[in-house]
Amino acid sequence: MSTKVEKRILVNVPVSTAYNQWTQFEEFPHFMGGVKSVKQTSDDRLEWVAEIAGVRRQWTAKVLEQIPDRKVAWAATEGATNAGAVEFEDVGGGQTSLRLTLEYDPEGIVEKIGDKLHVVDRQAEADLQRFKEFIEDAGYASGAWRQSVNEGAAVGTPGVEDAGASRGDSGKAGISGKMAAGLGVAAVAGAAAAMNAGKDKDTAETHDVTVIPPVQPVTVEPTPIQHVPADSVASTTAAAGVETGTGVMSGSAAVGTDRSPGQPFDQTNGLVDLEGESDETAEGELRSAAERREKHEPRTIPPLGGNV
Repeated sequence: MSTKVEKRILVNVPVSTAYNQWTQFEEFPHFMGGVKSVKQTSDDRLEWVAEIAGVRRQWTAKVLEQIPDRKVAWAATEGATNAGAVEFEDVGGGQTSLRLTLEYDPEGIVEKIGDKLHVVDRQAEADLQRFKEFIEDAGYASGAWRQSVNEGAAVGTPGVEDAGASRGDSGKAGISGKMAAGLGVAAVAGAAAAMNAGKDKDTAETHDVTVIPPVQPVTVEPTPIQHVPADSVASTTAAAGVETGTGVMSGSAAVGTDRSPGQPFDQTNGLVDLEGESDETAEGELRSAAERREKHEPRTIPPLGGNV
């Protein structure tokens, strides 16, 4: 099944300038991104080599009709099957309208995938834009051929039926060596995936299910609890000393306290009457036994190593 491409562009140069530059077929590679070379072997014969989307194609084309400042029409006679025409129209004000019509037969899986992705369509549009920039920057044509070919033949716009002699001739088609390494199966698969992007969502989900393997549970062995004998804790505390809120207890005696040796240790700091000596007044309840002893029961500290 053939594909048809139609593009139009407005060029800011007179029609004769645009037409003259277009007839310089061998300069096409300067502005046609996919064209590698064009060789004109006679007034109506052209040998083309192009590379689009990594596919290298070559063909021989015959000019079916050429009318100065109006039209150039062609059709392939061998190689890649294609045909078309470029028409020039003077729209006034030093401007020219170019209309490109191209019909071709994609061959092989890579070309067919490229066709679905509209690669040639985008290439043709980009080539016309580069031609516009090329001729407008220069402001004049690099050459001209003002002769006619089959003028008055009224061939119209040629299609692939006019290139029937080239059909089935795929011997000159193939992937270029430069692109072969990078293209490969992955590129074709990627293009095919892009083609399938518009398919029904349910169908896509059916074919694109990702199976995630179950996660294996991790078994953690519990750490055994080590039981420490109580006597070892007591001995360790006695040897190292235990830190308290009022100082460090070393052995059975407290270090760093105000308490007299031999007196009971008041853990409430005097807020509770430990010896029942309260006179049942508020002041008496709040005074510590130590304070009352200090006032009423003075004591002396016995000397170290002996009695008083």
